[in-house]
Amino acid sequence: MKASLKGRYETEKSNGPAALATLGFNAGDVKLRASLTDATFVNGPSVNGLVLAVEKPGFFLVDYNVPKKDFRFQFMNTVRVAEKPLKLTYIHSRGDNRTILDGTLVFDSANKVSANHALGSRNCKLKYSYLHGGVTTFEPCYDLAKNSWDFAVARKVYGEDVLRASYQTSSQVLGLEWSRNSKQLGSFKILASINLAEEKKVPKLIAESTWTFEV
Repeated sequence: MKASLKGRYETEKSNGPAALATLGFNAGDVKLRASLTDATFVNGPSVNGLVLAVEKPGFFLVDYNVPKKDFRFQFMNTVRVAEKPLKLTYIHSRGDNRTILDGTLVFDSANKVSANHALGSRNCKLKYSYLHGGVTTFEPCYDLAKNSWDFAVARKVYGEDVLRASYQTSSQVLGLEWSRNSKQLGSFKILASINLAEEKKVPKLIAESTWTFEV
């Protein structure tokens, strides 16, 4: 049986740094996961910050937040529109009664358009993704609720590494990301962001790493 362990550390929490660990197991074509935060152990073992999940990739995902007793359901499907694949995702959070619809239409290997909409609100984002030369991706995104644009560009380097830069015009947040997804060297992601609108510009950092092993 294959298992994976993901560790995450971030400095952007208002009450100080936070850590997150996720342990996952493959049970046939279904994945089982448990996520823990530092709140689970800070005052002795507890269910604070504990989230359990069951996932069948490409079909469904169910999260259960143990301390909040809250379920989140996610269903995925792919249909064809004019012979092009349209990937659809339905997400519903029972606790806040929020439903999100997400769709991505793939025109070819280099071009795709996606939309994300929260039902019952004006929250809707439209994004176009263009892959140039197989190594550089350009992603402009328009937020209808904020009437603003977000921009991102990513480039593959050294075969398995990806460098990505993003900018949100509404919040003036600039982000830089370095990630790697390698079967031999493991997977990791390092993200740094800074709010250019703040007088005291302090970078916020997130580091994430994943290890896969046999049990």
